[in-house]
Amino acid sequence: MGVTAFASGALPALGTEWPAAGEPGSAAVPPAADTAAFVGRPVRIVSIGFHGERMPLEQIVKHVDEEGARGVDVIALPETCRGQNASSEEPLNGPTVRAMAALAAKHHTYIVVPIDRRDEEKRLNTAVLLDRAGRVVCHYDKLFPYWAEYDLIPPVSPGYASAVYDADFGRMGLAICFDANFPEVWKRLSEQQAEVVIWPSAYSAGSSLQAHAINHHYYIVTATATPDCIAYDITGERLLHESTKEVNVSRITLDLDRGIYHENFNLEKRDKLLKEHGQDLVQEKWMELESWFVLKAKRPGVSARALARQYGLEELRHYIERSQVAIDKRRGWEFAAKAVFPEKTVDELQAFAAQKGT
Repeated sequence: MGVTAFASGALPALGTEWPAAGEPGSAAVPPAADTAAFVGRPVRIVSIGFHGERMPLEQIVKHVDEEGARGVDVIALPETCRGQNASSEEPLNGPTVRAMAALAAKHHTYIVVPIDRRDEEKRLNTAVLLDRAGRVVCHYDKLFPYWAEYDLIPPVSPGYASAVYDADFGRMGLAICFDANFPEVWKRLSEQQAEVVIWPSAYSAGSSLQAHAINHHYYIVTATATPDCIAYDITGERLLHESTKEVNVSRITLDLDRGIYHENFNLEKRDKLLKEHGQDLVQEKWMELESWFVLKAKRPGVSARALARQYGLEELRHYIERSQVAIDKRRGWEFAAKAVFPEKTVDELQAFAAQKGT
């Protein structure tokens, strides 16, 4: 378990109990604009894992209510948290979302509520995001339903778009279960600048998710029906894996202000930054084999990522994206198009790129 997931001493370390409501320190971390008292940009996430078809709504409410009372920013529930069967479909404003909306407002927390959703003629596997006031602010329809979902009556329809929401603590993305097997889902979340991805699921996935975390440099936190929870760092390091037989409750604090950088074009700028702001931030990690390093704030009121931008450092994700665009431009066509149109010749791809103006 890495120290990279720990916030400052102002927040409990990973694995410790948060205070109960009414005790010192029980208030939720305030919205991002009010976090001057905290080091970095912490977000406290609770994952509650269980088998949906075995858990009545009253029990789900009980677990969410208890965790909300501790003070938390995000509570995540597993895929189709009330099951996926002949009687589990419900609309976006159905009983599960309404019950969770009341708790989101009560405890001033975001809640990710995955449901078996009925939308007019369609059945969808949907993760609903409620904000701190209990409003539906985003919902994500699973892009890649599993084969068995097509055998349901009616079958599940695939979604059409990825989802990243600009929460008060940072940009939160959503993906579901079988999506773990399709890299384009995770690349799109990266292109939309996700900083943490919540992944409700029926199974654990494990190193499949680690690959996405290390390729795109966002945190990933799971909530599963296994039940377990895995959390991966922006470096790909596994920060947490907890599981139980009945109901798994995992709590983790992540610092969304930590930035990861390639040494290319950044070392002189980094050295100047650390020399002039050594009291403000620190190089938390040097990954020699990858030629990456991680910067982290040392004191309240300081943003390591903002300071790095001021000194001209380019974050790793942006560096890779910029490199891809530049190399494709020299080639005269996007290499990714070859995967989409494998039958086309280089001349045809160049003509297509010229037509697009890229």
